[in-house]
Formats: sequence, structure tokens, C-alpha cells
Amino acid sequence: MKIVLIRHGETKWNKEEVFRGRADIPLDETGIAQAEATGAALAHLRLRAVYSSPLARASKTAGAVARPHGLAVQLVDGLADIDCGAWEGLPVEEARRRYPEMFQAWQKAPHTVTFPGGESLDMVADRAMAALDRIAAAHAGRETVAVVAHRVVNKLVLLRILGLGSAAFWRIRQDTCCINVVEHGPDGYVLHLLNDRCHLAGGRIPEPPSDF
Repeated sequence: MKIVLIRHGETKWNKEEVFRGRADIPLDETGIAQAEATGAALAHLRLRAVYSSPLARASKTAGAVARPHGLAVQLVDGLADIDCGAWEGLPVEEARRRYPEMFQAWQKAPHTVTFPGGESLDMVADRAMAALDRIAAAHAGRETVAVVAHRVVNKLVLLRILGLGSAAFWRIRQDTCCINVVEHGPDGYVLHLLNDRCHLAGGRIPEPPSDF
């Protein structure tokens, strides 16, 4: 079976580089356009199901993907964004000022960081992979499903599929409304496509300024 793994569309906090975590931030105007373009790009597929993080920025993106197929979005708690704890709602520079040593670790050794009152990358990777495994098991055969989640979740899932650990977090990007394609079979997962934004090229949808 194939999994089309998608990051949600842009939000105001993406543009402003504010840590989001579990804050339920809505899509902004660009994010809505990205979601609609993603739904149109995937309309030709025969999707059997669409799964999403329960947070609105993901579920609204998933709704645009599900609509052409007449599907309801199925919410999965294990796909929710990382719990940033005390960092939630902080702009990058504020987090750097308040937590200088931890911020440096986040930049240089992200796998060593557990957000105060929140999660570590490995904690997120464990729950997200468990969710993906359940989805894959439910759609054995030649079915295709879409899964909409978050930058952190997607990166960690893809790193696990590639046999890499959370230490490689900064080695791949997941831009807003990018598409990844993963195949699952008897021998496990195989990555077919990574961080594709061709469906967003040109027009009124700009390139993301940074990996945030």
C-alpha cells in the first residue's frame, strides 16, 4: 500500500517563526491556498482514507485533500504535533534568550532535548510510527491513503523509515503542504518521494523562507 504523507499548510506562526506545538493555530490565507492546491493535485488518486492530526491546521488541510474523494477525515491523536511545553508560543529569538543552552542543543543536538513540560523527539517518533503502523495494517494490499501531520512528526517518521535517528532531524526539510510518498509492504517501508512542492510552484503561493 502507499501512504501520501503531507505537512499541513502555512500558519501565521510559521511565517513569524513561533513554536507551535499543541497550540491550535489556524491556516492563514496562504495555507488555505496551499491546502486547496494539494487537494487538487491529489484528486486523481483513488484514496481509500484520509487521516490527520487532530490540530486544526492539519485537519483543515486534510479536509481539502479528502473533499474530492467524498471521504471524511479520520483524526489520529498519535499524529499530533510535538508538545513544546514551555516553548509553545515563543518566537525563536525569545526561546533563544530564555533558554540559551537548551536552544543551542536544539540547533546542534536536537535528539538530546526534552522540552520543559513537553516531549522529546524520540517520544514523538515512537507514537507517530505506532500510528503509521496501525494505518498501514488497516490498509494492507494495493490501497492508497493520505496522512496529514506536522513538520516534526513527518521528519521523524521519514527518518525512521530511512533507518536514521532523531539526531538527523535537521538533515531533511518538510515545507508547508509538501508531499511525501511512502510504500509499505512485507519488507517494511520504502520512501519514494520527499518534500515535493511541485504542485505549489508559481502563482500566489510563495516558497517558504525557512525550515519552520
